[in-house]
Amino acid sequence: MHILADTSFLYALTDVGDKYHQRARQFTLAHKLEYHIPDVVLTEVTYSLRKLMGKHAEIAFLQAQVKSKPALESLSDSDLARATQIMTRYTQFDFVDCCVMAIAERLKMTRICTFDRRDFGVFKPSHCDYLELLP
Repeated sequence: MHILADTSFLYALTDVGDKYHQRARQFTLAHKLEYHIPDVVLTEVTYSLRKLMGKHAEIAFLQAQVKSKPALESLSDSDLARATQIMTRYTQFDFVDCCVMAIAERLKMTRICTFDRRDFGVFKPSHCDYLELLP
């Protein structure tokens, strides 16, 4: 299953103390997932891990990514323009979420692993009726 991973999902998967950790872990164990991780998400996750859990958690997360070899998705010029359009329309969304949404549209991906139901659930993508929010 090809999915686009958001910060909240990857963070929860990494932090055993996170309230969504078990749910993220069970979902990952139950499905064969092929992650696509936007570069902005990778940056946000590593920043959060270092700030909240320390450098060792950040390094462990990065080592796991190197081992699992996810598809890393770079933000393109057109993604940045689309993310800006999304942020202008949905002013409550943060920049990283807007980038994830723009990349989902470009890649025509409909499945997003996120625990941010509030923002991703409101968004109306251009390539499908709605985004399927997992787990």
